[in-house]
Amino acid sequence: PLRAKQGANVSQMHYAKQGIITPEMEYIAIRENQRFDELPADDPLRTQHRGHSFGANTPEGHITAEFVRQEVAAGRAVIPSNINHPESEPMIIGRNFLVKINTNIGNSAVTSSIEEEVDKAVWSCRWGGDTLMDLSTGKNIHETREWIIRNCPVPVGTVPIYQALEKVNGKAEDLTWELFRDTLIEQAEQGVDYFTIHAGVLLRYVPMTAKRVTGIVSRGGSIMAKWCLAHHQENFLYTHFEEICQLMKAYDVCFSLGDGLRPGSIADANDEAQFAELETLGELTKIAWAHDVQVMIEGPGHVPMHLIKANMEKQLRECHEAPFYTLGPLTTDIAPGYDHITSAIGAAMIGWFGTAMLCYVTPKEHLGLPNKQDVKDGVIAYK
Repeated sequence: PLRAKQGANVSQMHYAKQGIITPEMEYIAIRENQRFDELPADDPLRTQHRGHSFGANTPEGHITAEFVRQEVAAGRAVIPSNINHPESEPMIIGRNFLVKINTNIGNSAVTSSIEEEVDKAVWSCRWGGDTLMDLSTGKNIHETREWIIRNCPVPVGTVPIYQALEKVNGKAEDLTWELFRDTLIEQAEQGVDYFTIHAGVLLRYVPMTAKRVTGIVSRGGSIMAKWCLAHHQENFLYTHFEEICQLMKAYDVCFSLGDGLRPGSIADANDEAQFAELETLGELTKIAWAHDVQVMIEGPGHVPMHLIKANMEKQLRECHEAPFYTLGPLTTDIAPGYDHITSAIGAAMIGWFGTAMLCYVTPKEHLGLPNKQDVKDGVIAYK
């Protein structure tokens, strides 16, 4: 596996800040313009009202490679492209570019073979998924991920704490920083393009969730909350954050700062715990940028329609315009089995307000694991 020389930085942001336009940036500029270029000169879409930009500075005409470089340098966009994932086609996530959609796959302790997961990965790309997350929690996590990455033309993300937890047989309190660091290196060497890191779940925020209707619903968030309470110590992802940055820039892995305290029902939307974590993610974003590591911020899953805009505005303010990546959000909790629809409503709104990437939701959300048909339905609902 490739790795930067000792002390060197190979991230796209590092090149962008030095004024270097990388081949990835040129490729992205061509790719972002493709659909617009296909329109005839007199097509009504060219003269249609551009809508409300909500403060974004999307270019009027063509997106140039220089514009891509400026956005990456400013931290307003990310190019997830691990140097060990040559199979991936460069793509960009940012609010001044096309809205992207992410698809989730992965095995669990009860179902799914490697073959099925690779099949789902190819299938999600076939219907238009722009990125892919492997959320495997069952057996053969390493091998499953290797097969997925080697066959995946889009960036692949993971939640490394899931694999670290399997290594300690599911006991959250047995996790250690050293074990987690080794897991990060293992995955970065395989070619994972972005890591979800729940570094904003701080010990003092955990009691804020006590009054919630649905408590902590994020798997990574609950793992870290359990660790913090068991040891009565601060989250090791937070205390070792700079060391994680050192590791990320050696492989050009992008941060997806996880929302471990996201609301699990609309009753808990925009509460104290959710926003306290968001403010911490904003502080961590600044630290990562000082290391020239790319960052996107994960956003909530259950928000009623009238509270969606406030989420977007607060994220832009607190996280310094880093790209927002949201799970929907679902606008109601009363339709399990149809959550690809309830979440597409929230996703359309938050995408309009400035979210850069939307994580798809399948009809199986809250019920079970998605099969191929569910993956297709989820991607189409979002696309």
